Amino acid sequence: MNLDTDLGNGSSICIWPILGDMLHTELASHLRTAFDDDRDADTFLLRLERYGPDLVESLTQVYGDQAPALLDGLIEVMLHAFHNRPPDLRRLDEARLLRPDWLQSPDMIGYVAYTDRFAGNLQGVRGKLDYLRGLSVKYLHLMPLLKPREGENDGGYAVQDYRAVRPDLGSMDDLSALARDLRGQGISLVLDLVLNHVAREHEWAEKARAGDPRYRAYFHIYPDRTQPDAFEATLPEVFPDFAPGNFTWDDAAGENGAGGWVWTTFNTYQWDVNWSNPQVFQEFLDIILYLANRGVEVFRLDAIAFIWKRLGTDSQNQPEVHWLTRALRAATRIVAPAVAFKAEAIVAPAQLIHYLGSRVHHGKVSDMAYHNSLMVQLWSSLASRDTTLFREALQAFPPKPATATWGLYARCHDDIGWAISDEDAARAGLNGDAHRRFLSDFYSGTFPGTFARGLVFQYNPATGDRRISGMAASLAGLEAALETGDEVGISTSIARLRLLHAVVLGFGGVPLLYMGDELAMLNDYGFETEPEHAPDNRWVHRPQMNWTLAEQARHDVNSPAGRMYAWLQKLVQARAATPHLHASVESRAVHSPDNRVLMLRRDHPLGTMLGIYNFSHEDVSFPTSALREHLGEQAEDRLSGGRLTFARPTVRLEPYRAMWLTEL
Repeated sequence: MNLDTDLGNGSSICIWPILGDMLHTELASHLRTAFDDDRDADTFLLRLERYGPDLVESLTQVYGDQAPALLDGLIEVMLHAFHNRPPDLRRLDEARLLRPDWLQSPDMIGYVAYTDRFAGNLQGVRGKLDYLRGLSVKYLHLMPLLKPREGENDGGYAVQDYRAVRPDLGSMDDLSALARDLRGQGISLVLDLVLNHVAREHEWAEKARAGDPRYRAYFHIYPDRTQPDAFEATLPEVFPDFAPGNFTWDDAAGENGAGGWVWTTFNTYQWDVNWSNPQVFQEFLDIILYLANRGVEVFRLDAIAFIWKRLGTDSQNQPEVHWLTRALRAATRIVAPAVAFKAEAIVAPAQLIHYLGSRVHHGKVSDMAYHNSLMVQLWSSLASRDTTLFREALQAFPPKPATATWGLYARCHDDIGWAISDEDAARAGLNGDAHRRFLSDFYSGTFPGTFARGLVFQYNPATGDRRISGMAASLAGLEAALETGDEVGISTSIARLRLLHAVVLGFGGVPLLYMGDELAMLNDYGFETEPEHAPDNRWVHRPQMNWTLAEQARHDVNSPAGRMYAWLQKLVQARAATPHLHASVESRAVHSPDNRVLMLRRDHPLGTMLGIYNFSHEDVSFPTSALREHLGEQAEDRLSGGRLTFARPTVRLEPYRAMWLTEL
């Protein structure tokens, strides 16, 4: 096969046969003709030498005989993006190559917000950098802001144009300007990249509906129900309430203008793209590099688990997903090594580890993944006042690559799904189904004695699944306590929130503060009056930022908001001063003599760190023998700054007390 890659100057080079030998002088000679600067040529060639074999192997695994032709097009895309990479981003590339663990540093703090709800628009965000600096933020994830379809759009995840910003938020130039400002403050811009689907109004889908066979091949379209029904036999429903089934009839999607059944996993207006088509891969690489050159430093790979379809399976977590991620990463590293990938894969632990890289993919796929299980177990232990299940779930996690890191959070923009396996529950002496029902009852406010104020999201009668919506403060009891003026309840709820965030910041990884949680903001029930949001109660925990409250919090440390804000500042400062929290080290759950208390051990070269967390509302007399076993005779508490000597038989842990102990 003749693969002539256009170098942009009239010459060409057959890439595929010689890419395996990166020192081949013919390859180097031909590629150099694409550069005016020898240093640029050296840079590109060295990166191609480093990441090219990964790219070739991954493409071959997925596309077989189609891979050589695909690579031919990818080289053109990469060369174009490399030449257009701005100078300051090229400098960042070199800095990140010298410090590949930049995401793992203990001073890395993330903040997650909707642009419009945080500051109105992108220009408004530029005016709030002082606030972000006050929380020592170094990683800013602005929720979906690329141009979505008009009307209902799944919170922005139905993208109509990946190269445009939502008009009310600004323009692409505004995004680039914000990214530059953020870089100047040492803050990385994080954006969502929806990989599984596009809006029905996207250009590709419009051309497919207009009868263009090239773009029909970008989607999964079937003339009748034969294939859809065969797939449906093993497919789950993501949104059973308002989007049952996985296929949608479209009057114009079929061949020759006839109708067809389109694969729509999430909503009828979100068309799943066909990643088995090599052109789809090339399109998305071009999008990634375009946005990277606009200043995006981390891509949240949305719905990545769903991108490969296979009959007879649930079409999630298929092996091709990881080869595709590896290929995207390799190609991106050649052009923009400052860029990192974060996998949005809310899957079981046994599957989740593959998104950080296992076996042949070790350290070669996503740089980050969400630790959804940690969030689930935080709320489970808070309700049950028992950490046995927490310990069992963490101990079942396979170890992650030392080069990868977790994205950690107490709450996020999404609902809480009770992802608790029956096996973990059984080891903890629980019935999995009964415990999941208990948690749904507890956090929806129907369990006797509950402190929580949450809403049931997407009840599925067939499975009994009931997910929960709600802001962290409302779920932790602050809303209920404020309603009754219960001062003890207010203090207790703040203590619960402080504990949750102490675990998140003390676990290792990138802590992700969800907008409003630093101020203990409550549920926003106003979503019910907005027609666009009313059907989806997740908007109860997507409030408008309360800037009046934010200003008060920085001056009134006795208010709930002030107490929470001050505690987070303290946590952030303590974390930055604790090298034991570098994310290359794993936190391991170890046996606790009291099931109300979670113990997390970190074995760092500087010494052992032990996180101690009391998940009960009671004082706990904790045996010091359990601490001596890990730390010796004395330790420093990085949170209080005090030193502890374990001469007495017990140490008192107040309700919801957290300690970060390091050996002396």
